[in-house]
Amino acid sequence: MTDIAPITTALISVSDKTGIIDLARRLNAAGVRIISTGGTARLLADEGIDVTPVADVTGAAEMMDGRVKTLHPAIHGGILARRDNASHRADMQAGGISAIDLVIVNLYPFAATLARPDASRDDLVENIDIGGPAMIR
Repeated sequence: MTDIAPITTALISVSDKTGIIDLARRLNAAGVRIISTGGTARLLADEGIDVTPVADVTGAAEMMDGRVKTLHPAIHGGILARRDNASHRADMQAGGISAIDLVIVNLYPFAATLARPDASRDDLVENIDIGGPAMIR
């Protein structure tokens, strides 16, 4: 593989936010549009980083206490579309879907929660990540 596509849009959705501010600043400085979820978007905005909330992309507010944020065709279509496929490009255009070139995600700390002796069933259920793994490709 010798062709490297430019990165114009990044989606950031992280549970562990270590180092994310510096990375997001560098992406912004490079002209990359950042889309982000919930707490990550708030953190970036509070740090003066230009960020588009994922709800602005999907047209749907986060729901179910933040459980449903990125599980939407506007997100997954943007991640999964093949730019060299005319049918995919047509679907994107018809659906108003923008390409997402870079996904920065880490998952909820399920293993660490499971290892806690005081972890309840509810704690474990809350740390089963669905949206994060769905974006990893």
